[in-house]
Amino acid sequence: MNITRQINNRKIGKSPSQLGEQSIPIYGDKATATSETKPLTWRLAHYDSVLDLATYESLKGFEGLKNALAKSAKEVGNMIKDANVRGRGGAGFNAGLKWTFMTPPDGGPRYLICNADEMEPGTFKDRLLMERLPFQLIEGMIISGYAIGATAGYIFIRGEYIEAAKRLNNALDECRAKGYLGDNILGSGYSFDLHVHTGAGRYICGEETALINSLEGRRANPRTKPPFPQVSGAWGRPTVVNNVESLNNMPGIMLHGVEWYKGLAQGKSENPGTKIMGCSGLVNEPGLWELPFGTTAREIIFDYAKGMKDGRKLKAWLPGGASTDFLTASDEHVDLPMDFEPIMKAGSRLGTCLIMVVDESQDMVSLSLNLQKFFARESCGWCTPCRDGLPWGVKTLHAIDTGNGQPVDIDVLRQLTKDLWLGKTFCAHAPGAVEPLQSALKYFLPEFEAKIGNNVAPEEQLSPTGVPSSANSAKVEVYQPVKTTNGQSV
Repeated sequence: MNITRQINNRKIGKSPSQLGEQSIPIYGDKATATSETKPLTWRLAHYDSVLDLATYESLKGFEGLKNALAKSAKEVGNMIKDANVRGRGGAGFNAGLKWTFMTPPDGGPRYLICNADEMEPGTFKDRLLMERLPFQLIEGMIISGYAIGATAGYIFIRGEYIEAAKRLNNALDECRAKGYLGDNILGSGYSFDLHVHTGAGRYICGEETALINSLEGRRANPRTKPPFPQVSGAWGRPTVVNNVESLNNMPGIMLHGVEWYKGLAQGKSENPGTKIMGCSGLVNEPGLWELPFGTTAREIIFDYAKGMKDGRKLKAWLPGGASTDFLTASDEHVDLPMDFEPIMKAGSRLGTCLIMVVDESQDMVSLSLNLQKFFARESCGWCTPCRDGLPWGVKTLHAIDTGNGQPVDIDVLRQLTKDLWLGKTFCAHAPGAVEPLQSALKYFLPEFEAKIGNNVAPEEQLSPTGVPSSANSAKVEVYQPVKTTNGQSV
């Protein structure tokens, strides 16, 4: 889409997130897109964006909330737990079950936080939901807040999402004026208000305890768990953190029920509901689509995204953002259902379910280096393995990429992925960072070896990474203390 058309679209109120229009809309077929078939995006079949309360109400807006307020908070919580709304931010944990871990009410504040930081490279689904359907997120948060007895809620949004934050604040003002927020919501006796908090643009804020620290005005470092946020979160009070897309599921469940929600998978998956899936990279039509779990990667890449651009050939793909493992172009991988368990069995993670494709012309060494640079830069620096290990990986990959690597560097990278794995760092940042690297080494090792060639460091020299080559590692001298005449070591 050219610049002139983009400007004209903005003038008529079209959202920045939809300036590149898809031939297959996010909601699929306009004629069949209803609240029962596409609960997350069906309203976009009627309007490019729903930015005023009256329009949202005309499209069944806040009917789910009214149904929820007619029930007890416990009933609502049980419905969400039974529906098994798995976290849409990447973790995939049952949202309703997560709520049950909150400590019982004691008369003090309780908080609900929406994680809208969305810093994962290749991920842009939450932006679309906030920019184009802000009221839907707000309704989902009020329902969730009611279920957990929250007294206040916060939408923690990345600083770069300027338009989304503006539209959310406008929507909140309308909701307060209409009685959907504030004291005694709709005469139910439940009081709750929401606030938009703009983050500082750090990847680590996607980790829920780092997010909470940032919200409190502290440095965005992860916290030790336990205690978990449900026990001691924001300002030491019980807190639940949910993803934008997860919270967008709540109105539909309260409107149509648990069994309806379970049936949305259409027999393709045991995981209920729909999921916003996407594809980016060198495909003909990158975009987002609301699809049932179990839709295959092949369908997304070749049917919805219309295949590889300019006749390119698929070489690899990341299932759910930059912190997931590469999978290959083999039929075994491409025909995998986009679902939690099948992708995990294949050696990767579903993550955010937004596929990033790699074509045959892209160099896996350079690509791995680019990803590791990002993750090294975004480390909070709290723990030594992550703070020092990720830059070490960057240094090693840079040496290989520039033709200065040594054979030993492959082993260095392999060991690094083990040293930065789960349980060896303070949070999951480093393990996620090395996932694409370990899979690149697994599936595309010849590309790394080709750049090293027959390089052998001269005797008694170190490789550019600072690691002795296998040929001379035995000759590296180890410091030994020397005894003086008075018996002291120096």
